[in-house]
Amino acid sequence: MKAMILAAGKGTRVRPITHTIPKPLIPILQKPVMEFLLELLRKHGFDEIVVNVSHLAHEIEDYFRDGQRFGVQIAYSFEGRIVDGQLVGEALGSAGGMRKIQDFYPFFDDTFVVLCGDALIDLDLSAALKWHKEKGSIATIVTKPVPREQVPSYGVVVTDETGRVKSFQEKPSVEEALSTNINTGIYIFEPEVLNYIPSGQEYDIGSQLFPKLVEKEAAFYAVPMDFEWVDIGKVPDYWHAIRSVLLGEIKNVRIPGKEVAPGIYTGLNVAVNWDKVDITGPVYIGGMTHIEDGAKIIGPTMIGHSCWICSGATVDNSVIFEYSRLGAGVRLVDKLVFGRYCVDKTGASIDVQAAALDWLITDTRRIPPSQEPAERQAIAELLGSEG
Repeated sequence: MKAMILAAGKGTRVRPITHTIPKPLIPILQKPVMEFLLELLRKHGFDEIVVNVSHLAHEIEDYFRDGQRFGVQIAYSFEGRIVDGQLVGEALGSAGGMRKIQDFYPFFDDTFVVLCGDALIDLDLSAALKWHKEKGSIATIVTKPVPREQVPSYGVVVTDETGRVKSFQEKPSVEEALSTNINTGIYIFEPEVLNYIPSGQEYDIGSQLFPKLVEKEAAFYAVPMDFEWVDIGKVPDYWHAIRSVLLGEIKNVRIPGKEVAPGIYTGLNVAVNWDKVDITGPVYIGGMTHIEDGAKIIGPTMIGHSCWICSGATVDNSVIFEYSRLGAGVRLVDKLVFGRYCVDKTGASIDVQAAALDWLITDTRRIPPSQEPAERQAIAELLGSEG
């Protein structure tokens, strides 16, 4: 069976991570989020997959290649062009990307699935597919019920008693919401749906295709399903996803490495004197990371591979990407460290290099300063504030 993964977006709401990593490659404990999607698709018999790419397309293509090592076949539909020798992404929108593939050569010749490339899901796709076929639907949205107080964060799908889609509400207030079933970005389509999408232009599934299907009174349904779904739409979502995995709340994601103590997992060759550090799980520490004596780590925390945590540093409820060096006495609470950026859980970031703080947080591949500035302690306390 055939599927499409939407992977052409720039991921602007997940910056600074997406400056250098496309959203589908954002790691969930060392494993790209899109890899989990491939495993799900393969499990349910979807083994022919086209991925539309644009922003940092080569990164996605270089990692997944033809899909052979993941047990599937993958082809890529690039959206953009070359300008002055550089690839420039020009995404066509989720529906426009589908139409481009079909216009190239009719790939979608039977029921197919479309998934967003930036969500962790554990869904019974086979059950959703069965429901879709029984309804005789041309398009089906997989929705998920959420508590009413969470509705303002999502797009809401309103249906009649048979499940037929009647309307949509984009992030309605609690009082205005006509439903608590939200759009998860998981769709099942028949090839006929492509007749509703214009060729050669930017076109969106949610804001353009779906309203057109409602207007034309097409056989368009939504099936509510209760399943694990973590959308990595913004930096706080990513921070929440890592926490959820470490706390065991996402069942289909295994914590990698070896459990060296209850709730403490490590990759290969981690340099640490366990009796001289204070570590409280759940914590994952990547391979070839050095934790100096006197460091304190409080879970849920992920520390990537090849990091260096200096003596007296505290890492509390945080996510530290690979090759990060945290200076002596640094206190990080509810933070994400990615390259030259330190981001709090709301998404606000500090460029430590531009702010001349790279003696405080830097790359382990750089030579550390021989003498730290006098203001180190004051700025460390500011950076580690819990506000």
